[in-house]
Amino acid sequence: MNGSMMSRSPKCLVTGGAGFIGSHLVESLALSGATVRVLDDLSTGHRENLAGLAGKIDLVEGDVRDAALGRQLMEGVDVVFHLAAVASVAPSINDPLTCNDVNVAGALNVLTEARDAGVRRVVLASSAAVYGPDPTVPTAETAPFAPLSPYAASKAAGELYCRVFAKLYGVETVSLRLFNVYGPRQDPASEYSGVVSRFLERLRAGQPPIVHGDGEQTRDFVFVQDVVNAFVLAGGTPGMSGEVFNIGSGEAATINELAETLAGIAAPNRVSRPIHHPERAGDVRHSCADISKARQLLGYAPAVALADGLARTHAWWRESWQSP
Repeated sequence: MNGSMMSRSPKCLVTGGAGFIGSHLVESLALSGATVRVLDDLSTGHRENLAGLAGKIDLVEGDVRDAALGRQLMEGVDVVFHLAAVASVAPSINDPLTCNDVNVAGALNVLTEARDAGVRRVVLASSAAVYGPDPTVPTAETAPFAPLSPYAASKAAGELYCRVFAKLYGVETVSLRLFNVYGPRQDPASEYSGVVSRFLERLRAGQPPIVHGDGEQTRDFVFVQDVVNAFVLAGGTPGMSGEVFNIGSGEAATINELAETLAGIAAPNRVSRPIHHPERAGDVRHSCADISKARQLLGYAPAVALADGLARTHAWWRESWQSP
């Protein structure tokens, strides 16, 4: 790991560590020599995501809202990476109370237990959704909160609690506003899944992708390994307490461009023009990260171009489809 954490083998707790992003982070930490504990309720995560790390990590099935369990797991921990959450807009609109309970009360519980256990730093997985329909694209961290969904509001609340704990209690906190993360292990069967995995699942079944709206909305797609690198930097770079960083590729692509690129990779011999459905409530029109702050202060440098990342994601999906 980077900075002060390189002086010895750090002890890390990753909440949501059996999920899509979390499992990649756990793998990276474990292979770098860190001692890793994982807390996951397995509601959207999967033990299979961590199968290759048997004997190298400690996986505990449980809930981030369980204060007694959190207190136990944080004993001796240097850094908490908090990724456990209701992680999508649509479920939060259908059930805002659960979203608030998991994302806000859960984050507050993690911060409180980290404070009481003397944890050095908490890194929060936040979201670009906190910006809402910001007219300035690319969007910098100085843009105001303008959430359009309970999910976005819950992430904004989590960030505010991080700021309070950094200033009031001296708990080092770093919040990462993740843009559209994609890559291997995204589960298309989950209602929380991202657009890339849903498109791939449709193409695998010989069906065209479903695009909500006209498809000209833009997103900043960032490969999961680049995001993992950002988490590691956020956990180890000295002097970052209270900071917030955008984590994306810094480049925008339309959903139509995404569908066309994926169709060319996954179904090159078929005509796979997307089907357009009505746009979804709570979605923003344009989104792209200004990542200059993360570049300057963290040394963050996304390395995987969209076409390459999509090809790597499809290769993993193809292998998964062929597995018994």
